[in-house]
Amino acid sequence: MRTPTIRRRGRTDAIRENVSRYDRTLTFAVLALSLIGTLLVWAATRDWFKSQGLDPQYYLKRHIINIAIAMALAYGTTLIDYRMLRAYTPIVWGLGVIGLAAVLIPGIGSTINGARAWISLPGGFQIQPAELAKISIIVGISMILAEKLDKNNDPTDLDVLKALGIAALPIILILLQPDLGTVLIISAAVLAIITTSGAPTRWVIGLLLVAVLGGFVAVKTGVVSEYQVKRLQSFVDPAADPQMTGYQLRQSRITIGSGGFLGKGLFKGPQTNGRFVPEQQTDFIFTVAGEELGFLGSGFMLLCFGIIFYRAFNIAKRTNDLFGRLVCVGVISWFAFQTFENIGMTMGLVPMTGVPLPFVSYGGSSMFATFIGFGLLQNVYLRSR
Repeated sequence: MRTPTIRRRGRTDAIRENVSRYDRTLTFAVLALSLIGTLLVWAATRDWFKSQGLDPQYYLKRHIINIAIAMALAYGTTLIDYRMLRAYTPIVWGLGVIGLAAVLIPGIGSTINGARAWISLPGGFQIQPAELAKISIIVGISMILAEKLDKNNDPTDLDVLKALGIAALPIILILLQPDLGTVLIISAAVLAIITTSGAPTRWVIGLLLVAVLGGFVAVKTGVVSEYQVKRLQSFVDPAADPQMTGYQLRQSRITIGSGGFLGKGLFKGPQTNGRFVPEQQTDFIFTVAGEELGFLGSGFMLLCFGIIFYRAFNIAKRTNDLFGRLVCVGVISWFAFQTFENIGMTMGLVPMTGVPLPFVSYGGSSMFATFIGFGLLQNVYLRSR
């Protein structure tokens, strides 16, 4: 008869063996960013809520809950062979489209910061279908293009059109919210997958030209809302909207620059504690890192992102399954472009678009989506050893 001590030791060994199967370097980088993000979210909100007589740990508690759910989703994503996702892709894509359409229905969708992109849930929680739509689009396009490659043929023009059709409807629905930042991220992932699939070069060049022309037409026809136009104007000239987007960009630069090399210290940033930067726990969380952790702490975060991109690229390179490779490329492009977009806008390098920093910013939908993407990378890693 096995004693309790032996049983506990057996369970511990089983857990250790199970964990060792995953890419531990990739996991370390993701968990490190999540831990740093938790501290930054707390730093950005504790004094603000305390000054209003509210629970200073309100955002901290909700952020920890979001991470716990996200980690469970990531683990669940690794349990089923990713190659079986092909059979369920139409269902996943359909649910994503239904969610995107639902937010546009009055009484269901909620408008925040000029975009009708959220669905309110009980308990004060909200879900953003556009974040989860990234996964369905990446998996759907990869499925279409990989089927052709499995037959040792490069994708034809018809195959590329089918793949673009999968992305077109969700992108149109997201533009109607409007959420230009998410559209740019999805477009980058779609372009990367098509390029990797071996599609004719004319498609890559054509899509780039269409993106530039589409952006110009969107501004002229009013598809891009007024507040987004002001963001573009503030990027060119911060004095164009000094009380709103120009103010946010100016304060963001000041906050990041004030940290110096070592930073002011966690919870000791005067700009952060004074709430000079709006939305600091979400889209502008990198400003908290710049001020309180300084160049050294911010540099470590960038190193963790670099590790994630490097390990994800290695996973894509080592797998012999074309579907898995395209999925990895889509996830890499998504993470990399969104990271560049977020950090770039806080430093004034790109226009403000309102996208969260992966694994770091507060926000349930974004956290769930990025961890599912992380789970897909680990899934491909497990089946390519």
